[in-house]
Amino acid sequence: MTRDELLRLVGRLDLERKVGLLTGATVWRTRAEPAVGLREMVFSDGPAGVRGEEWDERRSSMLLPSASALGALWDERLAGELGELLAFEARRKGVHAVLAPTLNLHRTPLGGRHFECLAEDPELAARTGAALIRGVQRHGVAATAKHYVANDSETERLTLDVRVDERTLREVYLAPFEAAVRAGVWLVMSAYNGVNGTTMTENGLLAEPLKGEWGFDGAVVSDWGAVRRTEQSAVAGQDLAMPGPEGPWGAALVAAVRSGTVPEQAIDDKVLRLLTLADRVGALAGGRGLPPRAWPGGTARRLLRRAVAAGTVLLRNEDILPLDASALRSVAVIGRHACAPRLQGEGSAGVFPAEVVTPLEGIRARLRGRARILHAPGPDLGGQPRPLDASRCANPLTGEPGVLLRVLTADGRELSSEHRLSGRQLEPPVTPEAHTVEVSALLRTGEEGKWTFGVGGYGRMSLVVDGQDLVEGEFTRDTEDPAVIHLDPPRRHASVWLPAGHRAHVVARRELAPDTGRALVVTATEPEPDPEQALAEAVEAARAADVAVVVVGTTEGSEAEGHDRTSLTLPGRQDELVAAVAAANPRTVVVVNSGGPVELPWREQAGAVLLSWFPGQEAGAGLADVLFGRAEPGGRLPTTWGATLADAPVRETRPRDGTLAYTEGLHIGYRAWLRSGRAPAYWFGHGLGYTTWSYELLRAVRRQERQGAGAALDVEVRVRNTGPRPGREVVQVYLARPDSAVERPVRWLAGFTAVRAEPGETVTASVEVPARMLRHWEAEEHRWRTEAGVWQVLAGRSAGDLPLTATVRG
Repeated sequence: MTRDELLRLVGRLDLERKVGLLTGATVWRTRAEPAVGLREMVFSDGPAGVRGEEWDERRSSMLLPSASALGALWDERLAGELGELLAFEARRKGVHAVLAPTLNLHRTPLGGRHFECLAEDPELAARTGAALIRGVQRHGVAATAKHYVANDSETERLTLDVRVDERTLREVYLAPFEAAVRAGVWLVMSAYNGVNGTTMTENGLLAEPLKGEWGFDGAVVSDWGAVRRTEQSAVAGQDLAMPGPEGPWGAALVAAVRSGTVPEQAIDDKVLRLLTLADRVGALAGGRGLPPRAWPGGTARRLLRRAVAAGTVLLRNEDILPLDASALRSVAVIGRHACAPRLQGEGSAGVFPAEVVTPLEGIRARLRGRARILHAPGPDLGGQPRPLDASRCANPLTGEPGVLLRVLTADGRELSSEHRLSGRQLEPPVTPEAHTVEVSALLRTGEEGKWTFGVGGYGRMSLVVDGQDLVEGEFTRDTEDPAVIHLDPPRRHASVWLPAGHRAHVVARRELAPDTGRALVVTATEPEPDPEQALAEAVEAARAADVAVVVVGTTEGSEAEGHDRTSLTLPGRQDELVAAVAAANPRTVVVVNSGGPVELPWREQAGAVLLSWFPGQEAGAGLADVLFGRAEPGGRLPTTWGATLADAPVRETRPRDGTLAYTEGLHIGYRAWLRSGRAPAYWFGHGLGYTTWSYELLRAVRRQERQGAGAALDVEVRVRNTGPRPGREVVQVYLARPDSAVERPVRWLAGFTAVRAEPGETVTASVEVPARMLRHWEAEEHRWRTEAGVWQVLAGRSAGDLPLTATVRG
């Protein structure tokens, strides 16, 4: 519809109906309005997949690699294809809007939601995010640029106030959102946090630059529960308050309009934006609707497998990789993550994949009939206990793999019962009579020993194993964070000795008191094997094999929405495990399974080090492709990895008296490392392939059509494949201005492109450096300026490896 047609629809509604549209109808749906032909619109979390409206493990979704892995692609075309897959998943589930991508930055390696963000550099995040947005919206599904803005850490995220100067805000943190608007994004999500004294749902940044200077014509949706006050948010540019049906708008906003404190024109603009969104996603009468779609040709898993390899970063390779499958007689696959990898981070972005390929399964499939596989899990990792699942439990009534979920009245009468697959129940089916949620299961034990059971949630809970009371009590809610209340509530644990081959009857109950959420999590941890014996078995397997593949990583709870990390050390004795295996077998490949940086104290001892991030459901298939040379590891680091946390120049995530000051200004990530004069373990942009490259010539010129200050640059970089295999190289171009009259980073990413070449072939990479990369924000004048003079143009393989330099005068 045209804008005029949509305005006429707005004019057909009275004030109460207009205001009624601006708060959600449910947790995930907007309100319908038959008077103007408006249907409900359904939202769903992203970006690792599209869960849909229900937290139900039986409703499976395709699981993509984490956002940090997508940032490692340095490939806008592939990012766009993955955006298209998200759109098809959304349409399959009846979802109109996907709450992705996350455009906040890797300001510090301790950020709890690091895995859900694309990069530490605003330009890489901007280009990758824009590609995802275009891919999603190409198929009539709205993408959402979130969380606007400076939601770069999780500690006190609901209330913290970020203090950041105007120039840094414009050049660093707002830049990916500006790119999203230029790419035509249909939704922007306002964050929980405040910026410079004002919470984001009430912040003037919603008007300028978002809706004014940038011309954003879509709708601003709040993060769930982020709208707290009526008038202040209504006049600030906030358009839709989620979730519903309750909220701070409604009757209070109607009264504010009638009293004159909120102009009705502001309400009309919000409704217009909401109708514009509905028109775009087919939720208006006469629109195209949202028919279910399936990924064409059934190739979704192949795409995800390709994405795993393309985002895998080869940090180090001492002539170990790729492995020759035909020459191997035995391979040791070591580590708990080999058979139980972390596929995604924790929090609202979580989905339930139907099929998962573990690293152990991927390697076995590739070597089946060729080589013997020796698997040694190594010592226990600690961390949070694992929820009950179908691999260990049976329904007490039916014997099916899984658990029994029951909802009971206050007097114990059963209202409903369901067979479920997991002890993690986030949205059990409840009715007004519901009083208690119960999860029960028969747990199969292996060896005898001390089992530790846990129950998580708020309110009155109990946990009974074989008739023995382990947990009983009232547990008070101590947070307002929805990620904690509804997704990851605290757990209480107790232990009991169980015999071998036993079927333990586990029963957990939680009363559904008001304001305590609905989540119930039931966990069980088997007896820990003797750590010395487990370590010795892993070393012996490595010593007996032609090559050892060790898979290590973070554990559940260590990288999650709702809290930041406090350490970059791998949990448990994994560092000791890697060092011992590498000492036993020099042909050791270490695969690091984490969403963000971790310390790698053994990195110089390993023959090869691969970074797989949180790789999604095709983890093992993509890894096997890389290990055995079917695919080149295509990833480049989207964030700098330091040797230790203590080395990181920016690491503060904890507010002081509610305030988190971005005192580093423009200098985050590699920029901060460059300013500090220290070298990290691996620079932003680093990543090896299976061939080698030489950088031979750099040419940079101003665009002919617009000479002088403010003109774009055309950069050509000649590179040669000097290795034995075809390969892909990501050519990176940086700018520097050592004699600038204003403060600048030592250098900053200005553009990149990828080239492919056969052995011995020379190719020329053409990189456009947009004029905006040469400008800076003049805070006193509140405008962009471009400084005249001489600019350095640098080209190479990473922020720390730039062998070619040229100068350009402008």
